[in-house]
Amino acid sequence: MSSLIQLYTAVTARVSRLDALLPLLARLIFAAVLLGYFWASGLTKLGDGVSGLFSPSTGAYVQIFPRAFEAAGYDSSQMSLLQYLVVLAGTWAEFILPALIVLGLATRLAALGMIGFVTVQSLTDLYGHGGIEHAETLGAWFDRIPDAVILDQRAFWVFLLLVLVIKGAGPVALDRLLAPRRALEM
Repeated sequence: MSSLIQLYTAVTARVSRLDALLPLLARLIFAAVLLGYFWASGLTKLGDGVSGLFSPSTGAYVQIFPRAFEAAGYDSSQMSLLQYLVVLAGTWAEFILPALIVLGLATRLAALGMIGFVTVQSLTDLYGHGGIEHAETLGAWFDRIPDAVILDQRAFWVFLLLVLVIKGAGPVALDRLLAPRRALEM
């Protein structure tokens, strides 16, 4: 029994040395699973041409402020300046934050921003788009059914992002190249 415990201890000690790879793998999984999702979603929010960066599509308002946009008769000129700024910031965030995470630049801040984004996205899906009325959309934890869009899927997204908030970008990242040596040792 003692030799089995020693073997276990030796193996787990070696595995623990791979700890630095965790954030790199988290970024790789984010790129493989969520980067395309967020960029495709962001593209649906851009207006036409280059000016579309500053003139969100009607789809952007429908996605972010569904009930308010419906109340405005689907006329974006009826939306407030604050709503315009939220839609613009949300659109840009879907491009900028995932890119920063994949590049490993300002990773902790970008991952924290993405957690906020996913939270707002989830609340909008539940309350703005009526997902709260559909138990299969909301889901429930500890229910043996792992495929609900909000509580199940997005819990994994947030966990992946929390790894980056806590651990940083990892050894292969722009953060590593740009940070002073001393900041990395802290």
